[in-house]
Amino acid sequence: MGFGWVYMLLPLALLAGLVFAFVRLYDGNRSREPSPRTAREILDERFSKGEISREDYEMRRKALSG
Repeated sequence: MGFGWVYMLLPLALLAGLVFAFVRLYDGNRSREPSPRTAREILDERFSKGEISREDYEMRRKALSG
């Protein structure tokens, strides 16, 4: 009889746990979105793929940094 309060709080604790898990799951999905690439990253990728020449790469890199 002394532990009756446990059975009253158990559903509330389960509900709080479910809400916490749902919020964490929802927030976790948003944080996994890829961040937008910078212009420098795109330029590096294009150079590594051979889409632009070394001279083109260096000229554009200088334009981005200055």
